[in-house]
Amino acid sequence: MGGGGQLTEPEEPISGRAAGVYTWEEVQSHCNRNDQWLVINRKVYNITQWVKRHPGGIRVISHYAGEDATEAFTAFHPDLKFVQKFLKPLQIGELAATEPSHDRNKNATIIQDFHTLRAQVESEGLFQARPLFFCLHLGHILLLEALAWLIIWVWGTSWTLTFLSAVMLATTQLQAGWLQHDFGHLSVFKKSSWNHLLHKFVIGHLKGASANWWNHRHFQHHAKPNIFSKDPDVNMLHVFVVGATQPVEYGIKKIKYMPYHHQHKYFFLVGPPLLIPVYFNIQIIHTMISRRKWVDLAWSLSYYLRYLCCSIPMFGLFGSVVFISFIRILESHGFVWVTQMNHLPMDIDHEKNQDWLSMQLQATCNIKQSLFNDWFSGHLNFQIEHQHVLCYADGCLLFLLSLEFVSNNAAPQLPPGGPVKTLQQGFADSTQRWVQTFVHECC
Repeated sequence: MGGGGQLTEPEEPISGRAAGVYTWEEVQSHCNRNDQWLVINRKVYNITQWVKRHPGGIRVISHYAGEDATEAFTAFHPDLKFVQKFLKPLQIGELAATEPSHDRNKNATIIQDFHTLRAQVESEGLFQARPLFFCLHLGHILLLEALAWLIIWVWGTSWTLTFLSAVMLATTQLQAGWLQHDFGHLSVFKKSSWNHLLHKFVIGHLKGASANWWNHRHFQHHAKPNIFSKDPDVNMLHVFVVGATQPVEYGIKKIKYMPYHHQHKYFFLVGPPLLIPVYFNIQIIHTMISRRKWVDLAWSLSYYLRYLCCSIPMFGLFGSVVFISFIRILESHGFVWVTQMNHLPMDIDHEKNQDWLSMQLQATCNIKQSLFNDWFSGHLNFQIEHQHVLCYADGCLLFLLSLEFVSNNAAPQLPPGGPVKTLQQGFADSTQRWVQTFVHECC
């Protein structure tokens, strides 16, 4: 899936037991903030100091402290040979010959089967991106945005035309969000510099957001999907309780920051309308200023300057603020319906130290392929290692489904009611668990 960030030349090797031989027990003991080791392809690395310089952010690499990070390392770095030179100074030894290649309860058979699948997919060239496709995707976004403005410039700002323009602009924001995802993972062009440039252009100039904010947040989601304290996408800030575990924990501890017995109702008033226009915007501004990401800030300001130049002549300053707020609310609804399919109805729990494939599939929903689903989800449903959605494409997943694990633990299908019903049911189940536990403990 590729990772983001710029790499600089490696420093001198970190001190440690030179060419040491370690057991998993020793590696697992180095998993705190000031002492972090991890394993990649049986080699042991001391990343304690490197985490501060890690291009993908401190948190995403720290989530694998004391663990085997081989699968995550392969998934996040498109150019493994280039990254190897940054790993070499960090190596302090390797696993003892008597130690298994994978830690804890990770299933070696599943891991080997997934390696076989990945090799087959790579040999068939199915991981090779087609830049022309992404250029056409970008072109259709720019065209749709131009048409949205042209409608109200030419025919006026009646309620009907203004609403139509807002829907079109919200759609362009959604599509730009899906497109920047691929540039952010450095998965379009072979040269990472081109990916970085297009990523900043799309997420900054077309959306007004921050590439750095997205990288540090989204990579954690991929690294540890649906795991509390590690996947920021399931951090509900005590506004909601989700999954099967959290409602029970809150119920036992008598935690009631919100009327959780009504969360499946107020979710639709709080979640979809406010996620992007309020929560994300606050995070983005805070990230750019606190981390001094002035380049991201410049790209973001270019978006708002362009927007105001287009809207003020027709709506005035106050009307422009109202108009963009409405666009953000519409965009936020679409974003929540698409992205939360792989969160709220799925298994959300604390760290279980599962193998990569098992972890990804527990945060994966199947959707039926259609032209609309392909387009509306930004074609993310064709990315095998993306835990967002999974579909049967190019025969890849026919092989995947032949694996014993997948045959026994297939990704669930969305019910006939679609994503809205799924999200409702997910919240209803969590609500019921919280109520039952809360009432039982009170009694």
